[in-house]
Amino acid sequence: MPSIGWQELVVVLVIALMIFGTKRLPEVGRSMGSALKEFKAGTQEIKGKTSIRAEAIAVEPKSVAAEPKSDAIETI
Repeated sequence: MPSIGWQELVVVLVIALMIFGTKRLPEVGRSMGSALKEFKAGTQEIKGKTSIRAEAIAVEPKSVAAEPKSDAIETI
């Protein structure tokens, strides 16, 4: 996957500046930054819950072998 060079970055910034203007561009940047921060926190929370559950499953003892099942039907 190719990386973004400085020329592409300049083009994207100029287009963003033309679309949002000089007054709204910092506001848009802050909102995108806070959204990214919240997304990262959410993924970390999900990773934490998943790893805790995986550890709990790995730590649970194996069930004791039940009595051998017979083909006979139990009568009440």
